[in-house]
Amino acid sequence: MFYETKAGSGLALDPFKAIVVPRPIGWISTLSASGHANLAPYSFFNAFAGPPEYVAFGSGGMKHTLANIEATGEFVVNLATYPLREAMNATSTHQQGDEFELAGLEKAPCHLVKPPRVAASPAALECRHFHTVPLPQDNGQVDDWLVIGRVVAVHIDDQFIKAGRVDIAAMQPLARLGYAEYATIDDIWRMRRPD
Repeated sequence: MFYETKAGSGLALDPFKAIVVPRPIGWISTLSASGHANLAPYSFFNAFAGPPEYVAFGSGGMKHTLANIEATGEFVVNLATYPLREAMNATSTHQQGDEFELAGLEKAPCHLVKPPRVAASPAALECRHFHTVPLPQDNGQVDDWLVIGRVVAVHIDDQFIKAGRVDIAAMQPLARLGYAEYATIDDIWRMRRPD
């Protein structure tokens, strides 16, 4: 099969998100300029440099998360895990109100940024906004943005540090696949580079 992206695949569902996998979930918490908390998952997310460490996520539409980051310059990336899967999914809705409360999640304070983090998450990245890149469509209209943040602090639950390393398999992070599919990272193996 071959298709040009402008023409579409002809399949019932777009296969693009099923090919670029697994994608970590950026479970992003922010505060509005007036201090209202927001929490939402983004599957177009990853880490891109370090040190200094940078993360980025794609926002389809000017959602509360993006508007809050533009207004305050801060956000937190919380690790979405298998035990938190239902709460993470609950925060993906477009309802008004505090998503922490809607999902039954406790907030924990951060040290260098104002937005709260998910207390039950085993890891969180405190971030300061670096840059937002508009991603135009063919007609020039922009409804997607790439949001880049610099990581300024890291939280790790001590129970997941073993022999000086993060036991990521024990955390059971979620990964987004295509369609309505997810994966849990719990089978890890090592392979050294030959150099």
